[in-house]
Amino acid sequence: MPGNILIVEDESAIADTIQYALETESFTAAWVTSGSEAEALLRQEHFELVILDVGLPDISGFELLRRLRAFTNVPVIFLTARSDEIDRVVGLEIGADDYVTKPFSVSELLARVKALFRRVDSLSRE
Repeated sequence: MPGNILIVEDESAIADTIQYALETESFTAAWVTSGSEAEALLRQEHFELVILDVGLPDISGFELLRRLRAFTNVPVIFLTARSDEIDRVVGLEIGADDYVTKPFSVSELLARVKALFRRVDSLSRE
């Protein structure tokens, strides 16, 4: 199940926590702090999942996902402080696979990551 995951998060304490938790579960995790870095990296490298914050310093995570969908179908989990229902609905409708609000449980995030990988893996075997 372990895969290559990109974390797009501008808060280093949060990113460090996520990266450590993922690597403890044998995932490979890279971290960038801006949408432009994420877009460039996703055009160059293959990732099996993106954990994406909505509130990035250079571009909205929503806008970044719209751009990504033009060239990749990589699964995306939003991880954000934006917890209003409209934000959750918009995030899912524009193509996110899941939406987790901050503050969050690292254990729950890991469970959601694993569930997404199980779903993707079972679809690829059909």
